[in-house]
Amino acid sequence: MPTARTSEALGSLLLRVDHVGIAVPDLPEAIAFYEGTLGLRTVHTEVNEEQGVREAMLAVGDGSGPPVQLLAPASPDSAIARFLERTGPGLQQLAFTVQDVTEASRRLAGAGLRLLYDEPRPGTAGSRINFVHPKDTGGVLVELVEPAADGRGV
Repeated sequence: MPTARTSEALGSLLLRVDHVGIAVPDLPEAIAFYEGTLGLRTVHTEVNEEQGVREAMLAVGDGSGPPVQLLAPASPDSAIARFLERTGPGLQQLAFTVQDVTEASRRLAGAGLRLLYDEPRPGTAGSRINFVHPKDTGGVLVELVEPAADGRGV
């Protein structure tokens, strides 16, 4: 796992924790648990056909901190469906906000890290995303999130 090279490669591109993603087999059931038992509140839902996921973003407390993202498969051959088959429900990703996902991806690749996509892809609420391979990050799937240019988001 690269260390010093990676921090130099990213510089100040990582702005904050964007969200924590949790894979769930049943989105309505998971929402009911997180809202009813833990007191979170749903602030956004959508289906991302390209990623093959149905998702919900849930605010914690006053909503000033990073949300929890619940991810359920939209199709049986999606990455989330495969994740659930391999490991079952649970923590799937740690996401960071970046100013420029293309530049962050370029710098990480230059530091020897593997990215899942050659080019950023559409993410939640109009964002652009890429992922760093978990084999290069100590087993954690790291997502890079560039918020939508129009300021919409979660």
